[in-house]
Amino acid sequence: MALGPRLDLRQSQQLVMTPQLQQAIKLLAASNLEIETFIGDALESNPLLEAGAVSSDDQGPAVEPDDIPREEFTADQLMGQVQGESEAPLDIDVSAIDRDRDTGEARIGSGGPSDAEWGSAAGAGGGIDDLPGIEATKAAELTLAEHLDAQIGGIATNPREEFVARHIAGLLDDTGYLSASLREVAFDLNVDMDCIEDALEVVQMCDPTGIGARDLGECLALQAKDADRYDPAMATMLSNLELLGKGEVARLKRLCRVDDEDFADMLSEIRQFDPKPGLAFTSSMIEAVVPDVLLAAKDDGGWDITLNEETLPRLIVNRDYYVELGGESKSADAETQGWLKEKLADAHWLIRALDQRQKTILKTAAEIVKQQEGFFRRGVSELRPLTLREVAEQIDMHESTVSRVTSNKYLHCDRGTFELKYFFTSGVASSDGEGASSEAIKARIKALTDAEEPKKVLSDQKLADLLNEEGFGLARRTVAKYREAIGIGSSAERRRAKKLSGL
Repeated sequence: MALGPRLDLRQSQQLVMTPQLQQAIKLLAASNLEIETFIGDALESNPLLEAGAVSSDDQGPAVEPDDIPREEFTADQLMGQVQGESEAPLDIDVSAIDRDRDTGEARIGSGGPSDAEWGSAAGAGGGIDDLPGIEATKAAELTLAEHLDAQIGGIATNPREEFVARHIAGLLDDTGYLSASLREVAFDLNVDMDCIEDALEVVQMCDPTGIGARDLGECLALQAKDADRYDPAMATMLSNLELLGKGEVARLKRLCRVDDEDFADMLSEIRQFDPKPGLAFTSSMIEAVVPDVLLAAKDDGGWDITLNEETLPRLIVNRDYYVELGGESKSADAETQGWLKEKLADAHWLIRALDQRQKTILKTAAEIVKQQEGFFRRGVSELRPLTLREVAEQIDMHESTVSRVTSNKYLHCDRGTFELKYFFTSGVASSDGEGASSEAIKARIKALTDAEEPKKVLSDQKLADLLNEEGFGLARRTVAKYREAIGIGSSAERRRAKKLSGL
């Protein structure tokens, strides 16, 4: 049989992740702060898109946990709505914004398709790949290196010492410690050890006290010297901190040659020192959590679940500007009309996509509140095991959609602000047959250990016995695992810590 090239025509079906679908998925998983940034970029790049103010009485839709619509839209229907073919277009006459403020047709959180699956999202719009992280959105503040740099110039005795001190200040970690070896620094800068030690002394003279230490003992010693409490007994204690950590109090008192009263005073002074002085300058990495969902109890025993729209502007499409630029003019050139239609489609899609995102968040949050109602009314002890699959089955969505919608989303209620992922916990068997959440078990273990007396510290087996009496089916190893997960030490460590705290 002769071999040769030929052309074949074949038909096949395959699933393709279009750019629009990828963008819709990223919008669903983005937090409110990331969405705010994304909307800002869209407003700058799309002249047909405008932001309107949200009135105080216009706070978005409220959802009842037991009254959630479950309408489904096909991909073709959603595509038609995205392209402006729906009966209620999102174009709004700018002159009629005020009188139409309460209609909600173009406001984020109202209008658009109802609870459609995100897998059918389609349309055109700007990318979300360039969204900055939460840390990058915070204004720059004074860093530890900058704070030290401003002081070193007035302390150093010569330019060489000043240069080396600034170099050492740049090597400090976030806690203010110097982890690099002095010999390595001397080799890198090609200077002698005397110069390195003098420069380190300059750094250690800077504020806050304790900066530039190479270990915890040196850090506390610098603060003790600054407080004029660095006597021989204190020096001995700070050089033997490992004995203090092990709870060998009697041996440490013998080494320091002090009685019980003096030892208690020294211990009290050490507790007033800052073991990580550099952390005071790392606040720029801490970002306040902005809740996405607000939960409030109603007088009739139900719940009001609303979206937090303070960070999201009211988006509208400027139809007048579209007409003014020639979007409907036959005399406009094809390139201009094509560009305007593209921007109009982008604006339509963004409003629809954000509306769909909020409806999906509300739908998921309402089901979580329904499943975890005991937590919201009585506390963490009533938190029950819950999986993504259970919620997905109840709201007729895919498990991956629920996973994305609960990522980086926070719910605020009377008990505080919680990430939606917090309510999905594993569990163990209990006597009532429903099981108990791991968070509820951890809270109970913490309550038991906090209430124990110094002379009657509970072992893991005793904790297991007490929990089993309360209806939890736990083995000793399971109790130990939960205890370690919440940072509670063993019975021996707790006994030593309680003994020291009683001094």
